[in-house]
Amino acid sequence: MAGSSFGNHFTITTWGESHGKAIGVVVDGVPAGLSLSEEDLCIFLKRRRPGSNPYGTKRNEADMPEILSGVFEGKTTGTPISVMIRNTSQISRDYSNIANVYRPGHADYTFEQKFGFRDYRGGGRSSGRETIGRVVAGAIASKILASLNISVMAYTRAIGPIVAEGTHFSQKDIFSSPIYMPDLAASAKAEEYLTACMKETDSAGGIIECVVEHMPVGIGEPVFDKLDAQLAKALMSIGAVKAVEVGDGVLVSQKKGSENNDPFHIEDGKVQKSSNHSGGILGGMSDGSEIILRAHVKPTPSIAKSQNTVTNAGEETTISIHGRHDPVIVPRAVVVVESMVCVTILDLLMENMSSKLASIIDFYQK
Repeated sequence: MAGSSFGNHFTITTWGESHGKAIGVVVDGVPAGLSLSEEDLCIFLKRRRPGSNPYGTKRNEADMPEILSGVFEGKTTGTPISVMIRNTSQISRDYSNIANVYRPGHADYTFEQKFGFRDYRGGGRSSGRETIGRVVAGAIASKILASLNISVMAYTRAIGPIVAEGTHFSQKDIFSSPIYMPDLAASAKAEEYLTACMKETDSAGGIIECVVEHMPVGIGEPVFDKLDAQLAKALMSIGAVKAVEVGDGVLVSQKKGSENNDPFHIEDGKVQKSSNHSGGILGGMSDGSEIILRAHVKPTPSIAKSQNTVTNAGEETTISIHGRHDPVIVPRAVVVVESMVCVTILDLLMENMSSKLASIIDFYQK
């Protein structure tokens, strides 16, 4: 199966299935000397852990990571870091009724057509549980970025029609809200909306926003490996994400050039922008201002409402999906978005180290 690895210099390879014995990741390209413990990984994993909030799946996994390689006496060794998380709360019988039925909105049909076989227990490799490996890698990447004073923060911008307004944002409220929304008034309304969806045995989608601060200028490659292109690929690789915006996103199509351009000026001897419609990226490279991204997440496709579908024998039928499913994916996906952004920008930061001959000479002649 191709496509389980991401990155060129900071490379991650996820492995495992939703109802297998374990799931995990191999992270290669981590510099030697980084302080790293299983507790560091738990900080990120706790944010996506199932059973951690009233609007998530009732599958209650501890998600305790085991570092199998690449760390010695609390420091990374420069060799591949392998991390395993054991599955302890899978109930495969919940899926026996869909063994021969294609669930609407899931990868059942396409996966079976491609491989001629599928693991129907929780979606197997197509399950959102695969993202555990991404979050582990994100925790490692985040520690490295922090040493460079680069911060990455994701949060829930919207649940269904309820949008957190920027004028009421408070970063401390992100972790006070059970849905990671930085506007507690909007969070309360969104929680009411989710409760109504749950009573109707339905689900909701939403928007995750991510902000990167203190990025140096010039990160990203100007042609195929543009920073925004790589970030879009990273976020679109998350199963539930159906659209990605950078800066003003789709609104740019409604503007004139005079409205969309970000004028430059000199402030404290440095080039600055008077606005940030570009979302911190120009010509595929970071411009030194905040990078602003939004990932649009679809509603959870597993719902108890009756839906029309077909069997793998070509017979029409209906299905009502029961079991332990998230009525909304967004809150637990916030840290997944944050992790993929961390992984992507760290990979491109490493690539950028060879962009100038002077940088190479300076490094080796010190």
